[in-house]
Amino acid sequence: MAEQAGGYGTVVIYTSWPSAVEAEAAGRAIVADGLAASVNIVPGIVSIYRWQGEIERAEEVMMMFKTREELAEPVTQAVRARHPYETPAILVLPVIGGDPDYLDWIDAETVLP
Repeated sequence: MAEQAGGYGTVVIYTSWPSAVEAEAAGRAIVADGLAASVNIVPGIVSIYRWQGEIERAEEVMMMFKTREELAEPVTQAVRARHPYETPAILVLPVIGGDPDYLDWIDAETVLP
């Protein structure tokens, strides 16, 4: 992964949750722990997926955490620990560019273990 401003790679971690209340509680805790600089919570998504051989439909909220590449695994573990689903959707997406000041802000607001 290419290095960003501040010398760190940046990633966005995508996940979905069954409710905004659960998502906000998890997002607040993960940001408070310094694992992510911010999280966006987008309500009102509809997910259609195959689960155990059946086509399912669920109303969910989407979350996008912004963090350092080095914190992707701790964020993933924190999401899993708080998530009610057996197999939560968690994707780590590389950021290939962005505003240098914003990328520096992400570095400044996150804490490496």
